[in-house]
Amino acid sequence: MLEQEVMSCETDMAGQSPLALSVQQEVQLRFLGPADVAEVKKLCREWFPIEYPDSWYEEITSNSRFYSLAATHHARIIGLIVAELKPQGKLNKEDGDLLASYYPPTAQVAYILSLGVVGDFRRNGIASLLLDSLLSYLTSKDRADCKAVYLHVLSTNTVALRFYERRRFRRHLFLPYYYAIQGKARDGYSYVLYINGGEPPWSIFDYLTHCSTVVTKLQPCALPRQVYSAVRNIVQRLLSRSVTEVSHNS
Repeated sequence: MLEQEVMSCETDMAGQSPLALSVQQEVQLRFLGPADVAEVKKLCREWFPIEYPDSWYEEITSNSRFYSLAATHHARIIGLIVAELKPQGKLNKEDGDLLASYYPPTAQVAYILSLGVVGDFRRNGIASLLLDSLLSYLTSKDRADCKAVYLHVLSTNTVALRFYERRRFRRHLFLPYYYAIQGKARDGYSYVLYINGGEPPWSIFDYLTHCSTVVTKLQPCALPRQVYSAVRNIVQRLLSRSVTEVSHNS
């Protein structure tokens, strides 16, 4: 099963036109089935630069562990999204730090394998419609243990990057030479959206902020004044340095 997929999606217009709304009213959503293999294979070959094995198409159209949803227009598949729910303890090494350290290995995360829309139907909100359906499913009461949704994307796929950032996904990691496309190594990013109260790992800045808050709340009488002042000054200096480094790196 391939884990290093390329995302492809269209830019959805911030304010949808009457035409876009009209198209959406004619779109129906349904789950993929085995009879869709040939059509899905044709679409993915048009959308993505990676060649998927036949077993991949068979799995996403028949295995219940995949959330494989199609958008259809007059029975024609014009878009699809494929995602998989899995425990964070079974993630690849590069994705192992999606959640804060206090979450158990059994905590669930969802991986978006593919999201694509037929060229003629782009800029009509179809990608957002598919993504919204997935997020609605993942934030239902039965999926409360799913704490994050993540994906991988080519660093040069600016259309997809803007789409996910507009949808409040945040850049998690830069992945140098992550993809091998037509014999060439290509860089990628991982993006993540936290849901159902999920939280990312703490950064040094988070730890310093927490320590500063704790020290500030301490009563001076609880510690010798000199010790209290020294600890507070050290934490404040470290916090200041961390903020400066963050701003320089930005």
